[in-house]
Amino acid sequence: MADKRDYYEVLGVSNNASDDEIKKAYRKVAMKYHPDRNPGDHAAEESFKEASEAYEVLSDSDKKARYDQFGHQAFAPGGGGFGGGFGGGFHDASDIFEQVFGGGFNINDLFGGGGGRRRSNGPARGSDLRYDLDVDFEEAALGSHRTITLPVSEGCGRCNGSGAEPGTSTQTCPTCGGRGQVSAGGGFIQFSQTCPTCGGAGETISSPCVECHGVGSVKTRQKLKLRIPAGVESGSRQRLPGKGEAGMRGGPAGDLFIVFHVRDHEFFKRNGLDVYCEVPVPFQIAMLGGEIEVPTLHGGAKLKVPAGTESGKIFRLRGQGVADAAHGHGKGDQNVLVNIEVPSHLSGKEKKAMQALCDQLHDNHFELTTKMKKTAQKFYERKRKLEAES
Repeated sequence: MADKRDYYEVLGVSNNASDDEIKKAYRKVAMKYHPDRNPGDHAAEESFKEASEAYEVLSDSDKKARYDQFGHQAFAPGGGGFGGGFGGGFHDASDIFEQVFGGGFNINDLFGGGGGRRRSNGPARGSDLRYDLDVDFEEAALGSHRTITLPVSEGCGRCNGSGAEPGTSTQTCPTCGGRGQVSAGGGFIQFSQTCPTCGGAGETISSPCVECHGVGSVKTRQKLKLRIPAGVESGSRQRLPGKGEAGMRGGPAGDLFIVFHVRDHEFFKRNGLDVYCEVPVPFQIAMLGGEIEVPTLHGGAKLKVPAGTESGKIFRLRGQGVADAAHGHGKGDQNVLVNIEVPSHLSGKEKKAMQALCDQLHDNHFELTTKMKKTAQKFYERKRKLEAES
């Protein structure tokens, strides 16, 4: 861990950089050190992996918060992280690179083709999808199930994803000879560009499938049963492998990433795993002491209120907070701020009884009032002295 560079240093950004700034910085570093641009350069390959690892952490709000607090130790074995490898739905550095630049990104398109590298005509993985899901506070804190419907592309059943009408086949593109790219320019200045005839596929279809019109996939609406884990918070992501867009030419489907957005609650407020709430306490319990019942995420809980409790006092109910979704065990606490409630709508008889009680009280029963009066007295004494001197 001591040899690992700071992730912010790796990407060349400050520790208060925005998500867009982090992404732009990663794109710049990743393009500079991408293995396809630096063939055989082991140092460049390691720099590419280092940048991808840094981006995976800093682009994830949960991991970034843990890194900001504990540094690399947060992801050491036993530290609750991913042990220095790639987690959160990414298998390697190239996986992250494709997520940032898009599943169809070709490094040769960006750097000019470099040596006539042939585009793959075989199966291609489908694009990943993102679905933003609004959930209630209760669903996020306690967990629930939800059925969602989303438009996706799935492999065409008629042509099995080939794009060609059954009984026919694809042909090598006559323009690019199957390379997917054509060269332009002359002399010392030459560059490669996507073949205009086959669109970079390297193949053409003489008899397109009548169902998908040669695309290899069809649009459909997919219903998915989703489990919302207890403890998710706004910005949390859930990866559903193989639920993204259909692959090309029989390739595997991409993944679906669910991004949660938690609605606020009128009573409970959340900060990490801890929950905060404000509860009224009848004035007689605050004065004499007693017990009240406080609503928690997990049911009612008894809270002992000592005699003489004042408004603004905070009590802690341990283990009554949100479940730790990241580690799969443990819960936060609930912090209860008390607000002393005085009675209202008293009858004449009740007011007389209350007045009789109040008549028995003196200044020494009210410590805060006594303290305020002493402070004010000192102030006025000093004021009179200053006025006399002037």
